[in-house]
Amino acid sequence: MTARAADRARYDRATAHLDAPLAIVDLEAFDANADDLVRRAGGKPIRVASKSVRCRALLERVLARDGFAGIMSFTLAESLWLARSGFDDILLAYPSADRAAFAELASDPKLASSVTVMIDDPAQLRLIDEARDGGREEVRVCLELDTAYRVLGGKVRIGALRSPLRSPVQVAALARAVARRPGFRLVGVMAYEGHVAGVGDAVAGQPARSRAIRLMQAAARKELVARRAETIRAVRAVAPDLEFVNGGGTGSVQHTAAERAVTEIAAGSGLYVPRLFDNYTSFSGRPAALFAQPVVRRPGVGIVTVLGGGYPASGAAGPDRSPVPYLPEGLRYDPQEGAGEVQTPLLGAPADDLLIGDKVWFRHAKAGEMCERFDALRLVEGDRVTATVPTYRGEGHTFL
Repeated sequence: MTARAADRARYDRATAHLDAPLAIVDLEAFDANADDLVRRAGGKPIRVASKSVRCRALLERVLARDGFAGIMSFTLAESLWLARSGFDDILLAYPSADRAAFAELASDPKLASSVTVMIDDPAQLRLIDEARDGGREEVRVCLELDTAYRVLGGKVRIGALRSPLRSPVQVAALARAVARRPGFRLVGVMAYEGHVAGVGDAVAGQPARSRAIRLMQAAARKELVARRAETIRAVRAVAPDLEFVNGGGTGSVQHTAAERAVTEIAAGSGLYVPRLFDNYTSFSGRPAALFAQPVVRRPGVGIVTVLGGGYPASGAAGPDRSPVPYLPEGLRYDPQEGAGEVQTPLLGAPADDLLIGDKVWFRHAKAGEMCERFDALRLVEGDRVTATVPTYRGEGHTFL
């Protein structure tokens, strides 16, 4: 029996008393992935990206482990909810225009001391001030540096369209604007190199493309190391008590951790290891988060139909944004239908061994987005479900 077949047998036994659709997290794999992230971070703390987990119980579990400290959140409303739930070091990774939430933040000492907001434009400071509604608490601020790699004199950009702050001079200018403005305190700088951390460099069946990606990433890392260090020197000249410099992501942990300017690493997807993290030479993880759909039809030889399953991931549309049929091995989508809203035909020899009511296990393309489809996660240890915990959705929250 292969390792994957053994996992399927365990998951089927653990959930035999439960009807699909359902979602699980294999705690042994989750913990092993956490250990691997800590090893790769080389002693620097890892701030957990909540968008990749979206479950308070699992955020608590990983933050109780050595090597993890703090949360990187994705909306301001989520940040305030987490702070009220007892988390006390929350970095909002994206700028917000949630005026009501800013009013809450500026009027509550506990929230203001627990949450750091992201800015990359003086207009965001003005928005926060206009939203205060009488709140006088000091707002903690982090600046974001654009990490995109530019070649051919800037005509070609490789990387996400995020912050407009690219140069050390630009970041330092905004740091001075924060320092001059009452009611704000600059505490951090973030620089997320998504073109390194979030792009696999070992694409199956595409050796030439994989080599090109590796060459690009090596050049991008070299350029960013120098620019990030220069930026932090410039910011510390304005704010010598800067508390943290955040960088990285699951795919670049060890590279970013090696930079002297960086004080902490961000990671989250590496805990669940969705399918988009299969194509890396720098690390390998164990799939920990899966969902099961039930077989409801057998249309013909080599074909079964499961209920639902059309859970596409965000990003540019394409086949790599669909969940992948994972267990049993050897199933594939019908190219004419793909993953469907209500039903999904699956092709392949393993279909002939599946009966009505059997489970087919899928991996989502991305990590936390799976939790937007399920209100609970079944936590599996060995061949037993040992706990059921709510996702954000299960607690009544859909922040995006």
